[in-house]
Amino acid sequence: MMSLKLVIESLILIVILTITILIILKKGRISVKYSLVWIFSILIILIATLIPNFMQIIANFLGFQTMSNMIFCLLILLLLFICMSLTIIVSGQKEKIKLLIQEVSMLKERIESDESRK
Repeated sequence: MMSLKLVIESLILIVILTITILIILKKGRISVKYSLVWIFSILIILIATLIPNFMQIIANFLGFQTMSNMIFCLLILLLLFICMSLTIIVSGQKEKIKLLIQEVSMLKERIESDESRK
């Protein structure tokens, strides 16, 4: 069972993270679809905070000997998930940049051929 102090600290962390994500979204520095990873993480922290013994139940179910091993495993999985998400985003951006370069090259060639005709 988490102590009251730890629950309050977790809730403060959740509020700070939520406000930070909302501010970043409002400023347009991140799109909604990319912020979903962070919102998902915040929801997991909220569930773990509000449901008593949630983490212990999950640790027992998954067969972890200690809670700290499970938390490290979950954090590593979360980081892998974030890395995979970022890899997908970068790959998509690479394709968009390639298409943009091709379009700009075609426009440049068209402009140069129009100028040479004059």
